[in-house]
Amino acid sequence: MATVTRENIGLLTDKLTVKITKEDYFPAFEKTLKTYSKQANIPGFRKGMVPAGMVKKMYGPGIFTEEVIRNIEKGLNDYLVNEKLDIFAQPLPLSNLDFKPNMEQPADYSFDFEIGLKPPFELNLGSVKAPYYKVKATAEMVNEEIERLQTRLGKMTEPETVNSDDNVLNLTFEESDAAGNVVEGGIKKDNSLLVKYFTPAYRTQLQGKKNNDTIVITLQDAFEEKERNWVISDLGLKDAAEAEGKNFKLTITKVGFIEKRELNEEFFKEALPGKDIATEADFRAAIEADIQTYWDKQSSNQLQHHLYHVLLDDTKMELPESFLKKWLATSGENPKSPEQVEEEYPTFNNQLRWTLITDKVITENKLDVTQEELKESMRQQVMGYFGSMNLGGGNLEWLDQYVDGLLKDEQQVDQTYRRLVTEKVFIWAEGQVQKEEKEVSAEEFAKMNEEHQHHHH
Repeated sequence: MATVTRENIGLLTDKLTVKITKEDYFPAFEKTLKTYSKQANIPGFRKGMVPAGMVKKMYGPGIFTEEVIRNIEKGLNDYLVNEKLDIFAQPLPLSNLDFKPNMEQPADYSFDFEIGLKPPFELNLGSVKAPYYKVKATAEMVNEEIERLQTRLGKMTEPETVNSDDNVLNLTFEESDAAGNVVEGGIKKDNSLLVKYFTPAYRTQLQGKKNNDTIVITLQDAFEEKERNWVISDLGLKDAAEAEGKNFKLTITKVGFIEKRELNEEFFKEALPGKDIATEADFRAAIEADIQTYWDKQSSNQLQHHLYHVLLDDTKMELPESFLKKWLATSGENPKSPEQVEEEYPTFNNQLRWTLITDKVITENKLDVTQEELKESMRQQVMGYFGSMNLGGGNLEWLDQYVDGLLKDEQQVDQTYRRLVTEKVFIWAEGQVQKEEKEVSAEEFAKMNEEHQHHHH
């Protein structure tokens, strides 16, 4: 039976020495050799009649090495299980292994392994004051969303001339000079734009235009920054500074206009399927509730992102860095250079810390995801893919069958489980901190998010 000794060699890093004697492995080696002799199929000899010496010469060295390694691995694994050591990854063989197997001279063998131990740490969120920024759905938001739905579900008509900033123009962009002479080999691209995307001066020029009429524009003058950047990207231009000064001849190929839907019961049911809405007041209330749900989710996401950094940055935890870097260097298909390890280690370190933190929260609070929760989450996900499309009326048997199929996909189940259990970790964290609620505008909220992203990148 193997014997194992343990020695500390660094921060949360121990050396395990596994020793085996001839008596631990040699009897099994001889037994396996006899089995081979009975089963060996070698040309010129009947099965089971191959001389033992030939079998030993042909297969002995390999069998001998396998038995030694098997006993070492068994001794190591038994020790880890019996001692209940909470370690990172797998033990790493140390470079000073002195293993020169010789079946003719069986001896005692000793193997050294390095292990990295998971650190003890505490989570204390009770004293944390976390900002909770709340955006309130406004009448302006409700009006904008209703107008968007009226337009999206509206009817497209084709008036003869441009007569509104809401006209949709199908356009052919052709690179040209200031006089409208097309540049040979220049850019040519079809696009579709609303008249209101142009600057006021160009909107005036477009009024009264019809199919096949043209105007010449300079990108810098024709569009404000947001729309200009989108057009530049669509035209395949990479140098924005150079692109802004380019001239293009625009040919109108179609004038369109979307007739907005009336605010009636038919529209309400099409815009919000599945909700029995008959009046404009109820429709506005439902739109407001949907907008508020969206912003509440954004607030929760921001709070959770804040708590992620609180847990990750403020939890005091030491890791066996030397061991982890060795493991990182050798764990993949191809060994990593010291430079690669140093580059990857900070991200690896954060991922590892976060895994340890979430595992602790999950274990200590007995967080789990039930089969029903998995199924319902997948069901909602599938329904989300279809959006407002007809899901088959009241008969959703096909949906249940589809979800049952997803539940047999291990990868899909694992991804869904991890997402749901992580949500529960954050719900737990939200319940631990002191939330300081503050009402802000949508613009203020967006600006804070942008500044936060710049800070963390």
